Amino acid sequence: MNGKQVWVTEEPLSPGEIISRVTRRDAGAINTFIGTVREFTKGKKTLYLHYEAYPAMAEKKLQQIADEIEKQWPGTTTVMAHRTGRLDITDIAVVIAVSTPHRDASYAASRYAIERIKEIVPIWKKEHWEDGEEWIGNQKETKPGVPTKEESR
Repeated sequence: MNGKQVWVTEEPLSPGEIISRVTRRDAGAINTFIGTVREFTKGKKTLYLHYEAYPAMAEKKLQQIADEIEKQWPGTTTVMAHRTGRLDITDIAVVIAVSTPHRDASYAASRYAIERIKEIVPIWKKEHWEDGEEWIGNQKETKPGVPTKEESR
């Protein structure tokens, strides 16, 4: 088990390990978000995904999100991990675990985390379909050729 609270890895993610890192006596709620690879997106059959990241920067941005969560919801413990490389259908791409004294903050912080990951963390996804492939992403720090939110409007 690595000692980090946020990380990017090519290894499969263990939700149980991540949940154990946020489990604590003063937490009345643990909210876990597990993002998986789905087979169909907008009617297109996905064969697999390939994630790439700039790991050092991705981990800094994940830590920034954890810090933002602690500031907005004091008393929160957040652990986040994102997988890179080839992921097949049903594989786990991201796990976010948040513990808080009360459930409302746990739900809100978890939702905040996944939305911020999609917004600022330099991790990119290439979808491979039966009839082609495409890089998908909305991060501000984008991979060349991946449009930003502003460019895709």
